[in-house]
Amino acid sequence: MIGAGGMPASQWLGWTATAVFVASYFFSRAAVLRGLQMIGAALWILYGVWIGAAPVIVANVLVFTAAAWTLVRSTRRARRAAEVIGGEFSPEELGI
Repeated sequence: MIGAGGMPASQWLGWTATAVFVASYFFSRAAVLRGLQMIGAALWILYGVWIGAAPVIVANVLVFTAAAWTLVRSTRRARRAAEVIGGEFSPEELGI
């Protein structure tokens, strides 16, 4: 399938995945960075399935899992800290 500009649609997917993943590093909030890394990895997984590249799929399943795990872990820690403080801060102020 050919996409815009004559480039195959699979390449558009790959370039979009690259752009999302790189864009994640421009955000200072860890939750946003991890969320975008997860979206980028999901796009890379789709790309890997599309082109039949097992190494791309496996690598990005690992990236997605690591980003999700660190996002959940940091969210839990921030919520526990908020409970200890007595709820003085909103989740946004704690970087959740």
